[in-house]
This record gives sequence, structure tokens and C-alpha cells, in this order.
Amino acid sequence: MKKETIEKMQKNSKKDFSYSLNESGDFRESWRIFRIMSEFVEGYQFLSKMENEVTILGSARLKPDNKFYKISEQMGALLAKGGFTTITGGGPGVMEAANKGAFEAGGNSVGLNIQLPFEQRINPYVKSSIAFYYFFTRKVMLISPSNAFIYFPGGFGTMDEFFEVVDLMELGKMQRSPVVLVGKEYWGPLLEFLKTKSVPLGSITEEEINRWHVVETAEEAYEFIKDVKEPTDICELDPNNFQCADGGTDWKIFKIMAELVEGFEFLTGLVEDVTVLGTRSMSKDSPYYQQAYELGRALAKNNFATVTGGGTGIMEAANKGAFEMGGNSIGISMKHGVKESYNSYVKKAISFNFPFTRKLIITAPSKAFVFFPGGFGTMHQLFEVLTLMQTKKMERIPVILFGHDFWGPLHAIIKEIFVHNFETTGDEDDELYQIVDSVDSAMKLIKDFRK
Repeated sequence: MKKETIEKMQKNSKKDFSYSLNESGDFRESWRIFRIMSEFVEGYQFLSKMENEVTILGSARLKPDNKFYKISEQMGALLAKGGFTTITGGGPGVMEAANKGAFEAGGNSVGLNIQLPFEQRINPYVKSSIAFYYFFTRKVMLISPSNAFIYFPGGFGTMDEFFEVVDLMELGKMQRSPVVLVGKEYWGPLLEFLKTKSVPLGSITEEEINRWHVVETAEEAYEFIKDVKEPTDICELDPNNFQCADGGTDWKIFKIMAELVEGFEFLTGLVEDVTVLGTRSMSKDSPYYQQAYELGRALAKNNFATVTGGGTGIMEAANKGAFEMGGNSIGISMKHGVKESYNSYVKKAISFNFPFTRKLIITAPSKAFVFFPGGFGTMHQLFEVLTLMQTKKMERIPVILFGHDFWGPLHAIIKEIFVHNFETTGDEDDELYQIVDSVDSAMKLIKDFRK
């Protein structure tokens, strides 16, 4: 990233109201809730006109002479000829290429843009567009209507979008759709990392990874998409299936608003808290479980509230440590049907129907994030936080990855593949996180930031 771009981001970020989203104190300002709700209403109305949508995601940094730019352009053209709507983030790079291919082939070319503290122009090949202030509302709109997802090489933002989709599919929170990954040289090392690190933890299965299609050409990708049909006459009460011909989306708008109001009310008063995330499948005899427990104790001893997803594994361990030290132990979880489930060490809890409202609330108040080993959920939370900080949508705070054995290989992928081979991430972006192997090291980073 150019020096002048970084300086402009830093200067303008303070002017962007969403930059203050994770400030502590009173989260109940009406302007925030109504701004979010207006984005949902406008976004749903915008997308209601679309059909046969396919979402293409990837780096904004790839130039027209890059082979993946050309493949993305070919992909857009194939989708247009097949009667599909091409949806992208509306920016340059891979997004521009896909929109260009669709546009020049006479197809429906759509861009869902994000308003950043620095310029994020809509590319000239978008026929229909809408812009969002909040990343999470934009992601809902990119994800919710799609019948298939095509991922090209990208940076932190692409990783966030990828892991969120596969996480929601694995959890049964969204309909299973084809997931196509373009470029084995880019995606291969990441898939190998998941197979060798996350699968042995039990946080994901190799069967889930094998559902994805790794391809090298637009034609190969299209083979997995060409027969996808848009569901008709469906109006399920599902958080990620909003398109109902009879106006049945109205209840969701009000439910989202209710969850936001309840969530921000729940957070009000939290000033010093640290979010601890990691796999629910971690056994109690694991060293990571013990370290998460010790971290919870250390946070309580230093008057930090411990915020987790309220479940088992790493979450339980951190809550247990905080609870036994008399600290504030908080759980923010997802509802499964009508059932609410928390570990027995949570003192204060709230649960959500919608994954995106829960994620906003668990992210908003934190003074630091500690990520233990995990699967899709842990990964998409990590890359969302990194994306928000990278784009100045969130104040920079400590992001701590616990365990070199697990996180070291991912760091190597970021440096070698993202930064050097594909240039989809800046060389300075790995400074947004730090890897530690002890509770003392983690606490030092957290306490130093507090000063």
C-alpha cells in the first residue's frame, strides 16, 4: 500500500462514524441503529430485483495484465451468457474484471460497494450499484442472495468473506451452494493448512473441505455453476433466506432491529473487556484449554471482562478462569432453534438468531482479541477484525494469536502467498496481529495497550 494512501486513510478514518464502533461505553445511540437498519432495508429492496445471482470475490489489487483478472473477466462473460446475475463488491481488480465480462456480454452486472475513509470507486462496468457504510451489512447482501460463490486470490477481506460463507454453510445457517476456488497455487497451501491444523483439532472435517472445487479456468468453474437453479416459492423463516415474494421479509427487518437494540443495551457499561475466541471442540486435557483458562484468570485479576461465544472448548475454559477469579464472565452466543446454550461459567449472557448481529455485538466493545486455534468460525472472526483494522473501519487494538505451532503456518502463507507471490496484502499488514505462546506474553500486549 502506498505511503500517501496510508496517510490519507489515517487522516480520514476519524471522520467515519463507523470507526468508533468498538468504543466502550454507551452503545445505544439511535443514529447507529437507524443507520444500520436503513442499510438493511435499502439493501434488501435493491436485491429483490435480482435473480440467478452468483457472487464473485477477490482482490482489488490485481491489475488487468494479471492472469486472474483475465479469468475473472471470462467468468463474468460466461455467467452473463448463461443468464446469471454477476454480483461483486463493485471495486477494482477481480471485481472490475468480473463486472466487465458480464457488462460486455450484455449480462446483469451488479456492484455492492463499501464506503471507506479513502476512495473506493465503483468500477465503470457496474450497471446497478448500492453502497454501504458497514462491512457486515454489505457482507450480508453479498452472501444472502447468491446461488454460488467464486473466490479468486485475495487478501484479508477475501479470507473474511470466504470463511464466513463456509462457516454459515457448515452450521446450517445458510443454504449449501457451490463454492469454487480459482487458482490452486493460491488456495492449495491454505487448504493444506486447514487439513493439517484445524482438522486434527476436530473443529472442521476433511469432508467439509472436499466440498469445495479448486479450478484453474473460468470454463472449469462454470461447470460447477451452470446447472444451479434459483429456489422458487420459498419463504422460510431463515436468517439468511430473506427473499419472499409475499412481503415476508418485513418480520426480519423488525427482528434484526430488536436484536440490535437488545445487543447494544447488553453491551452498555462494558469498558474494559477482552474477547477470547477459539474452537468449541478443544478437549479439557488440551494445553490450549489450560492456557485459555489461565488467560481468563489473568484477565479477571487485571479487571478485564472476559467475552466469549459462551460455548464449550476454548470459550468454556476462558469463562471458567474468569468466573473462578470473581471476574466478569460474558457469553454472546447463537440460538439453535429456540434453544439457548451456555457453559456453566457464564455470569451474563445474550443469544441471537442472526449470525451477523451476534458477530457485531461480540466484536463491538473489545479492547483486545485473543484467538486460540479453531476452525471456520475462528478464521472468519479473525479476518473480519483484521479487515476492519486494515481499512480503518475499526480502531487498531491488540490482535493476539495464541500458539506458534498452529498459527505459524498461516502466518507463513500470508507472507509468502498473499504478500510476496500475489501482492494481495501489504507487507505491513501482518503487523496487525502478533503470535504468542504464553499467557504472560498475551497479557503484556493487552496491558501495554491499556496504558
